[in-house]
Amino acid sequence: MSFAAQAQDAPRVSEAPAVAGDIIVTATRRAQALSDVPIAVSALSADQLTNAGTTDIRSLNQLAPSLLVSGATSEASFTARIRGVGTVGENPGLESSVALFIDGVYRSRTGTGLSDLGEIERVEVLRGPQGTLFGRNASAGIINVTTKKPAFETAASAAVTYGNYDNIRVEGMVNGVIAEGFAAAKLEGLFHKRDGYMKDVVTGRDFNDRNRWMLRGQLLLEPSPDVTIRIIGDYAGRDEQCCAASVLDAGSLSRDADGNVITSPNTLLPILRALGSQIQPGELFKVAVSPSSSYSGDSTDWGLSGEINWSTGIGTLTSITAYRDYEYVQGQDGDFSNLDIWARTDFQRRFRTFSQELRMQGTLFEDRLDWLVGGYYSDEKLFLSDNIQFGADSERFGDCLVANALNAAFPGTLNPAVPRCTNLPASVWPGYANLAAALGAPRLPGTGSTGDGWFRHNSRNYAFFTHNVIDIIPDTLTLTLGARYTNERKTIESVFDSSNQLCTALRAIASTAAALPCAINSTGGPGFSKGDVGTRISEGKWTGTASLAWKPNEDVMVYGSWARGYKAGGFNLDGSALDPVCNPNAGTAAQQAACAAQLARPAYTSGNARPEATDLQFSAETVDAYEFGVKFSKPGFSANLALFKQDFNDFQLNTYNGVNFEVTNIQACRDDLGGADSDGSALTGACAPDRLKPGVSSKGVELELSASPIRNLSFTQGLTYTDTRFASNLVGTQGRPLAPTLFQLPGRRMSNAPEFVMSGSASWTPDLGDSGLKGLVYVDYRFQSDTNTGSDLDIEKIQDAYVIVNGRIGIAGPDRRWSVELWGQNLFNKQYFQIGADMPLQGSGTFRGVASGLQNNTNALFVTFPGEPRMFGITGRVRF
Repeated sequence: MSFAAQAQDAPRVSEAPAVAGDIIVTATRRAQALSDVPIAVSALSADQLTNAGTTDIRSLNQLAPSLLVSGATSEASFTARIRGVGTVGENPGLESSVALFIDGVYRSRTGTGLSDLGEIERVEVLRGPQGTLFGRNASAGIINVTTKKPAFETAASAAVTYGNYDNIRVEGMVNGVIAEGFAAAKLEGLFHKRDGYMKDVVTGRDFNDRNRWMLRGQLLLEPSPDVTIRIIGDYAGRDEQCCAASVLDAGSLSRDADGNVITSPNTLLPILRALGSQIQPGELFKVAVSPSSSYSGDSTDWGLSGEINWSTGIGTLTSITAYRDYEYVQGQDGDFSNLDIWARTDFQRRFRTFSQELRMQGTLFEDRLDWLVGGYYSDEKLFLSDNIQFGADSERFGDCLVANALNAAFPGTLNPAVPRCTNLPASVWPGYANLAAALGAPRLPGTGSTGDGWFRHNSRNYAFFTHNVIDIIPDTLTLTLGARYTNERKTIESVFDSSNQLCTALRAIASTAAALPCAINSTGGPGFSKGDVGTRISEGKWTGTASLAWKPNEDVMVYGSWARGYKAGGFNLDGSALDPVCNPNAGTAAQQAACAAQLARPAYTSGNARPEATDLQFSAETVDAYEFGVKFSKPGFSANLALFKQDFNDFQLNTYNGVNFEVTNIQACRDDLGGADSDGSALTGACAPDRLKPGVSSKGVELELSASPIRNLSFTQGLTYTDTRFASNLVGTQGRPLAPTLFQLPGRRMSNAPEFVMSGSASWTPDLGDSGLKGLVYVDYRFQSDTNTGSDLDIEKIQDAYVIVNGRIGIAGPDRRWSVELWGQNLFNKQYFQIGADMPLQGSGTFRGVASGLQNNTNALFVTFPGEPRMFGITGRVRF
């Protein structure tokens, strides 16, 4: 979808609003009409963003149909997807496939863009791999946000909003001239507070609230007609309770004698009820949280940046220097119920990033060559620690899980009405408390991660890039050639701190009872020191782009392009990814043989029963993208059509398996694996490294329309059809067999990649008589088709198709000196969820597993993270 957006940096363009058909963007680092840009880009103007109620990048979903921003357990880990492709953000070790830039500065994780952004000048969403125009490369696309810069005038503005859920938002701005024609400054700030819409049925608390603030100061210097300097300092903070999860309604599944799947009441739910659980399956906005737990999310995000544009004799030199410091401290009820099974209070993530970008851009040969060369350097330090621990109910909950499993084998053994599941004789199941005493290990409650363990992750990146536009036939035939070399180096250090000795003891005797105690990883050893084998990754990659654009007349452009994108490899910063130690002298004969086979594998290879830093590594993600587009533009109307195909090698997948996150690279095998990729076995389905091919593809069509048939009336419409799916014959990293939990992936559509998305808007700003007053009537919508929201593609996590409609009506005074607006978001109060996941430790299995015979039955419960319900309010604005 395309809207007017004004160029802000050199070369300068008029500040007057563009009309449909003459939309100005700077997506290619040049001020160009959108109809002349040979890439797929959505440009969103300040007015459109204001009307849509956009305060952070989540709201862009309504305006850009190829974009989806969603999240789950924390706002620090929200994920952006373009054309169905993105990186699940629950692991800080993974960078996003969709890069986020704010005022030219790369934000290393999408969650940092969820702070309120203040006054926005424009947003540009570039679709497809990028690397020859921006400092940081991206494999799926870029969200480029530009805030409003200082102006050489004295001005001030303020806005106050009040809405349901006691929603209060106050923002203000002061702009002043320090020295006429030389220096101007701007200071803006905002405060936003709102009650939560998730209600705790146990204590009456509410979650998913708002409590945030932001300050941004800017200084604009123009010491000469050839030099512009923009300095920005900002600070944003949040102190919120996010993100609680409700429980999806799910029954137990099994197969009858004919192999048909039959549904019966969930067998786990009565046990949870007997233990005191008050979860409300099927109630999207009701949760049950342990009284001692919280979903506290405290963050600070601050930074300084300086941008210099210097028009020299050979071209314009641009320098962007920045430092960012982002810290997020999170609490969580880890079992998502009021049972005290496990929880965390101090999950810390801190990113400190320095970056420097230099670009030189100019023209040669009477403007027949528009050239750009640049360099980029960044250094990021990430610190991660966690203190997730078992709670007071963990042992009796675990006893009941074991009892339930035994009851399946020996019907009548378990009486679900007995809360402690104590009707089992000790000879059948001694219980975790007795096991701990017998093994000389501390009991479960209070054990886990102490908070003294940590990961330190350092990422150093440098790159050189060039982007050149050649007019083969002036104003008719244009060739674009770009190239980039990127060098990445990543290192890790770690300390492991588990106090969970019961897990270690049970593993040593190869006991199946280790499943629950080892859910919080119990990694032996002190951790990894800098310089240890496997703690460093270094890679260098060449990428590039080429496109040919033809304008048969001034209204039409046809183009075709190829681009190769790249996202660096890295480390899974989750100790659960380390190989567990096994004992070749314990357990059954089969267990001993399996352990001996693991130990026989070479050092620093996966599955050798030794925790090594190499276990945490994943490979770089690359993509080859092809695009064909047609753009038509006349005053009052524009249309943009793009057809695309993208093939991803070593796609970085982060999947929740019900206990922890698994990170793997997804590839396909050129040879037929005979169904071994979907048999649920970790031992079958390997592929030789020289027989690998892309494991993920994305192809489709995008259509964007914009029309202004009469003065003060405009319409937009966007349609995206995307087929983003996994290949058949899938394998994991380096051709290893696919993890058993991923047996549903081969050949299926990826998670959070709807097949159809439609969005549109209508805006009418009529003159109200001759008084200078103006009205506003605005509405927008987004429709998306059925979407599987779980990265493991369980059928139970499918969100049906839905439509979200927003609206705004208002009145503005002469020259918009004041305005009053009534607004509503999700006007029809559609209930939907963004992400579905297995409820930790509370059941297992899925419909397809039972239907295919891989699982005998399932009694799984699933949690979900809902989208916001209907919000409405009133906003008043004044400008001086």
